[in-house]
Amino acid sequence: MRLKIVQIVAALAAAVAFLLAFMAAGVVLVSTLFMAAGLAAVAWLAWSLIRQVGARGRKPARLSRP
Repeated sequence: MRLKIVQIVAALAAAVAFLLAFMAAGVVLVSTLFMAAGLAAVAWLAWSLIRQVGARGRKPARLSRP
């Protein structure tokens, strides 16, 4: 059975489509990982600022000079 030109072109197009699909899936995975890292950094920043403000609020107030 001999392959026709149309079948060869279709096979090459399918291979390129699969390659692009796998590349897009990899980009989505890497993008999701960076998004998770960014969200973790923002959450840590917010948590540390909240702790800092909470610790500052617990200190006894200084008395002014009498």
